[in-house]
Amino acid sequence: MTTKSKIALVTGGSRGLGKDMVLSLAKKGLNVIFTYNNNKIEADKVVAEVLAMGQKAIAYQLDVSKLNTFDAFVSQINEHLQEHEGNPNFDYLINNAGFGAYEKITETTEATLDQMYAVHLKAPYLLSQKLFPFMNENGAIVNISSGLTRFAYDGYAPYASMKGALETLTKYMAKEFTSKKIRVNVLAPGAIETDFGGGAVRDNKDLNAMIANQTALGRVGVVDDIGSVVAFLCSDDAKWVNAQRLEVSGGIHI
Repeated sequence: MTTKSKIALVTGGSRGLGKDMVLSLAKKGLNVIFTYNNNKIEADKVVAEVLAMGQKAIAYQLDVSKLNTFDAFVSQINEHLQEHEGNPNFDYLINNAGFGAYEKITETTEATLDQMYAVHLKAPYLLSQKLFPFMNENGAIVNISSGLTRFAYDGYAPYASMKGALETLTKYMAKEFTSKKIRVNVLAPGAIETDFGGGAVRDNKDLNAMIANQTALGRVGVVDDIGSVVAFLCSDDAKWVNAQRLEVSGGIHI
């Protein structure tokens, strides 16, 4: 008798860390639903990679800053799962979608602050709220935060403040979602070589070297340092890990 694959939903899964999360979850034998903001071509490539592994995948367009689209998105997910799996439920939710903002506190505009709030706190809050009824028991939620909630670099206050709030929300989710025994944890990446922040860590050799020198393992992070940890948290291997902040940063600023 074939065991039915569990299902993970990843926001922002077409590139960077999100893409590696999708592929890492598929490698663990999960089927994956993920969202992309505007690049359908790249999203389709990720779907093809997952299908090549023998797992199911589908991508939906979602701009997490547009909160009035969430109900329609949830309906799409429900209909897809009902048609292809026989019920509208899934197992794991990874709140990953987002982007950075670089403005010092004295220069931060209200528009920037509102945007960071909408994307990094309000979206995970409301998406989790709307999707919770369709999560299976003994599932898990992983909220993606940042090492910048523990250490401070000039200019990241708008972004890091919302990630700090997300970390607090994670504890409350873990407390309130016990009715379904859903574990909720937060993963905080350190500096990673992606296009985040305009690709500064990846492309600025001086910044890359500075961060590497401040990191116990002697380098900056790369994309595949993160996805496998998300996959671990979305597995029975992490069945007793709950309400925790796990920083994946190679030991920066210790």
